[in-house]
Amino acid sequence: METRNTTPMTHKFPPADEQLAYLKKGTAEVIREDELKARLEKSLKTGKPLRAKLGLDPTAPDIHLGHTVVIRKLKHFQDLGHTAVFLIGDFTALVGDPTGQSETRPPLSREQVKTNAKTYLDQVFKILDRGKTEVRYNSEWLDKLTSYDIVRLCAKYRVARMLEREDFHKRLSEQLPISMHELLYPLLVAYDSVVLEADVELGATEQKFNLLMGREIQREYGAESQVCLTMPILVGLDGQRKMSKTLGNYVGITEPPGEMFGKMMSIPDQIMWSYYELVTDRTPPEIAALKKEVSGGALHPMEAKMRLAQEVISGFHGEDPARKAAENFQRVFRDRQAPDDARVEKLPKGPARKLTALLVDLKLVSSKGEAERLIKQGGVEIDGVRIDDPRKDIDFSQPLEFLLRAGKKKFVRVVVE
Repeated sequence: METRNTTPMTHKFPPADEQLAYLKKGTAEVIREDELKARLEKSLKTGKPLRAKLGLDPTAPDIHLGHTVVIRKLKHFQDLGHTAVFLIGDFTALVGDPTGQSETRPPLSREQVKTNAKTYLDQVFKILDRGKTEVRYNSEWLDKLTSYDIVRLCAKYRVARMLEREDFHKRLSEQLPISMHELLYPLLVAYDSVVLEADVELGATEQKFNLLMGREIQREYGAESQVCLTMPILVGLDGQRKMSKTLGNYVGITEPPGEMFGKMMSIPDQIMWSYYELVTDRTPPEIAALKKEVSGGALHPMEAKMRLAQEVISGFHGEDPARKAAENFQRVFRDRQAPDDARVEKLPKGPARKLTALLVDLKLVSSKGEAERLIKQGGVEIDGVRIDDPRKDIDFSQPLEFLLRAGKKKFVRVVVE
């Protein structure tokens, strides 16, 4: 088990304004920015690093690109010389985070949590510096809380306030059950911040309620309230919903480079700029310059997307595997977009269209049933990426261009305008 580095340390930090600008890159919200600036200025004077906390429950063994958005922000604190506290919620995973849940989900067993946690750190340390990261497990203190401690903790928050939380409020209004242990979850993760003496807590926008509760509970225990920093949710490969393994629109960070590359090339062109912002180290001016090249016609959107894919994959697999993945994709894509082989179909913008219906409309198959069978057999690709979900929708609301393959020899270049 990883342990906390208790050696006192001081650090020479960049100017507070410079740190603040770097830390704000890609953020959704900083609560409160004036407090963060004040803490940065204080650490600058004292040489004492801030303690930036990120907690993740090991509810599944694998981390996808969406998870890395907030992990990368923790790395930004680490880059500046602050203490990155990575908290594995091995106790809270037993309770289950109710965030975004429309029903009570069954708590995991200790064996499941332990199994899932094994692979977490190896994946996380593809981003964070292993030697400079303070790794903690909240079972260290939550397992030791007495009945008295829990009652005392519960007394520090009101039920009415808890039920204002969006997911609880929705379930209550729809007369859906809420279990008592779910009400405990936000209190427990808030108590983590008390124990860890967090100066800053990071999380996705959907975790805002939990982060704000951490501020309140710290005050209740006589500590200074943490600053809350939320990061946007990364949109998945479909360009519409959040990246999720359940939805099948994800890029796993341990997937082979070629598979990652193909998946990233499938994202809609307009979505790639949020990826540049959230999962690369490019600065806002660099991203703006790249965007200007594309809009001005000096750079093809596909080339910009290939650069994005190569940068991301380099971070997880190294530059050489990323370069080979790019070369392989380019070779395959060029082979499949030969002008003699692919007809061009220009379609108007509009609502999302089912892939099965599109295959029929383009006369690539004779029926939706045949389209479903072909998809399930792995015979349909978009821009070289195999599609295996017969229910897949394609967003036609924005200009779009992609190469559609059905079977071995049928190709259509679809241009949405």
